[in-house]
Amino acid sequence: MILDYITKIKANISIHTNIKATSILDGSYKSVFMGKSLNFEDLREYIPGDNIRDIDWKASSRSRMLLVKRYIAEKKHNILLVFDSGVKMNAETDKGESKKDVAIYTAGTLSYLAYSNGDFVGSLYNIDGKMRFFPLRNRLYDIEHFLAQYDKDVKSSNTSDLNKTLEYLLKNFRRKMVVFVITDIKGASEVSEAVLKKLICQHDILFVQVNDADLTGGRSFKVENNRYLPRFVTMNKKLASMEKNIKKKITEENEKKLMHHAILSTNVSGKDDITMKITELLERHRYANIR
Repeated sequence: MILDYITKIKANISIHTNIKATSILDGSYKSVFMGKSLNFEDLREYIPGDNIRDIDWKASSRSRMLLVKRYIAEKKHNILLVFDSGVKMNAETDKGESKKDVAIYTAGTLSYLAYSNGDFVGSLYNIDGKMRFFPLRNRLYDIEHFLAQYDKDVKSSNTSDLNKTLEYLLKNFRRKMVVFVITDIKGASEVSEAVLKKLICQHDILFVQVNDADLTGGRSFKVENNRYLPRFVTMNKKLASMEKNIKKKITEENEKKLMHHAILSTNVSGKDDITMKITELLERHRYANIR
């Protein structure tokens, strides 16, 4: 099997990060699993948000730069990627990229990190009420398979309920996992407080929200209705202002809801900011766990 998706994702990571940034991304991924039983791995340059207790003062003095110790846990871990597969994922981001493509590249980046570190990764999503589960594996072939299948399955006729997908996760997965929920702003807003409350008792949850394109300000296609919006709507300044305020309100409400349950999240708009956003999310997760 030709690893088309994996090849493109590896290239995307390489293009948008230098060697130092790639090392930080890999270290940030490993830091998700920090616990009480840890092994020292190496030193890296201090970045804002690191715990000062991890600073190696002797090594820092010798190198004339601030260095922190990195630790990793010995055991392998289970990573589950929960996709939003609704029709809205066929729309565009505010950078003009396909939301579905950004979701695939985000999932692919996380999957490749898991594979590189020997961890197991799988995926789960809902197509017209039917759950698609790809078991936890540590093979590039399996990652390629579920990325390709998700790309194929997300069509303009889909009906999908992210809340039901997460309810399915609660009922059918007892083992503790790190769960990355990849959705958009609307999808995150539709996840209920009750589901979130139960999820955090069983799993470690992080959200990645793909940003939406504006309906106003230019030619706009409504994927739910399969038609372009009329110009008098897209060029209406009053509607543009209303849309901006509504988006801001939903984003703030999402953040408030997730933070209430101690769930961290990040927003991505395009392939070029995925690596940076994932790194920031994982570093924030690490910092939250050691305070």
